Amino acid sequence: MDYLQHPFDAKRHTAFSKKGMVATSQPLAAQAGIEVMRNGGNAIDAAIATAAALTVVEPTSNGIGGDAFALVWVKDKLHGLNSSGPAPKNISVEAVKAMGHDKMPVHGVVPVTVPGVPAAWAELSKKFGKLPLSETLKPAIRYAEEGYPLTPILGKYWKLAYDKFKTSFTTEEYQSWFDTFAPNGKAPEIGEMWSSPGHASTLKAIAETEGRSFYKGELADKIDAFMKQHNGFLAKEDLAAFKPEWVDPVSTNYRGYDVWEIPPNGQGMVALMALNIFKNLGEPKWQSAETYHEQIEAMKLAFTDGKEFITEPEAMPVSVEHLLSDDYAKQRAGTIGSAASDPVPYELPKGGTVYLAAADEEGNMISYIQSNYMGFGSGIVIPGTGIGLQNRGADFSLEAQHPNVLKGGKRTYHTIIPGFLTKEGKAVGPFGVMGGYMQPQGHFQVVTNTVDYLLNPQAALDMPRWQWMEGKTILVEPNFPNYLAQALARKGHAIQVATDGGAFGRGQIIWRNPETGVLAGGTESRTDGSVAAW
Repeated sequence: MDYLQHPFDAKRHTAFSKKGMVATSQPLAAQAGIEVMRNGGNAIDAAIATAAALTVVEPTSNGIGGDAFALVWVKDKLHGLNSSGPAPKNISVEAVKAMGHDKMPVHGVVPVTVPGVPAAWAELSKKFGKLPLSETLKPAIRYAEEGYPLTPILGKYWKLAYDKFKTSFTTEEYQSWFDTFAPNGKAPEIGEMWSSPGHASTLKAIAETEGRSFYKGELADKIDAFMKQHNGFLAKEDLAAFKPEWVDPVSTNYRGYDVWEIPPNGQGMVALMALNIFKNLGEPKWQSAETYHEQIEAMKLAFTDGKEFITEPEAMPVSVEHLLSDDYAKQRAGTIGSAASDPVPYELPKGGTVYLAAADEEGNMISYIQSNYMGFGSGIVIPGTGIGLQNRGADFSLEAQHPNVLKGGKRTYHTIIPGFLTKEGKAVGPFGVMGGYMQPQGHFQVVTNTVDYLLNPQAALDMPRWQWMEGKTILVEPNFPNYLAQALARKGHAIQVATDGGAFGRGQIIWRNPETGVLAGGTESRTDGSVAAW
């Protein structure tokens, strides 16, 4: 049987429940969250359990050595958590160039930044959880010890990574990746069991010490020793100094709904900027080439400006407030014409992954995302631990005048973004779309699908997506209507049709009825998505 063959269109329906719900990209991870909720945990505990399980059951997208962000709704207030780690203190542009690089490498020890995931779990548990971390991590530890069978999309991306790595990862520092993720000399197949005892031991240490082992204990020592052995920059002093940051979420009002994102260094601003520009262009029309054109142009402008200006807030040459202002949105909207454009950065005024959603019957809700950045991340795995380290530092610039220039102790422009929707001060619910630079584009499309067209959660996720690549190039899904693709091409867009939906992000949505408390969830049909309901 070919588990990736789907010759017929399939429709999923929205999932409903009352007591609790978890939506994510892996069925076993979603069930881990519900298991913890049934054992007395709340939505935050469920999210931690799901996130920990995802490091085991979807290592192609995330891991213990990645970063995390969360938007948490508790007692009628939205809280933001930025648990993205900075570059090591002793790294510099000069040091990287001295190693022979003219830009940041994608793999190896150089692009490794301080991991924020274990600290995010501990911080969320401490501030909002009902159960200790030793309870919430139990399902993940069990999956790592006992093993689990690979799901179809997981198996697909695991094999693609292995086929690439076996020819490019030929030096000693990568050997532990193969020992961990290709223990029999090949990638595990779809339906084949895979386990990771080292990963289980690491999760136990994190659970028993509330994350301290990772940042100041035995695990920190192992990371430090490996990096020193292979001329890396990350050191135990960097780990010991890290603390997640509670931040005030930023928002914009889009046609009566408040759309919330984490502020910079994340790229959530791009989705808000695009929504602000688009709402200045008139009423959207269903399946209209003109509306798609305006959406694409608004996203181009927002993304171009986001990549130009977004980094650590203190290093940005323009304020968050200005980029979210009506004045900025109207100026950018005024540059959009009837034909496709090659966007250029905004002239500054005188004077820049895995996702999950969880909710419980008490009204607690969480939008949570964590990532190794590019697939398996840096390709660096600390031997015997299951800790795959992220390559988030690959986004730093080595150009001295760029706002996002590499600097020791600095956080880079960050792609992973959780989203949240409210209306008139009441929670509508968490949403997110993972997938690198597709994420703000996915957020934009999910919000417009929901608000402008009143699509239910599942339909809002299933609607065919587009993705701006660069210049006038637009990638569309295979099921994107051909008549719309042709009309966009006549407007000057260089339309490319993808062979599958893998490049268009993986989303999850949970909306809550404020009167009845009933939860309505949608999950991603482009991956092994699942809604677990109670």
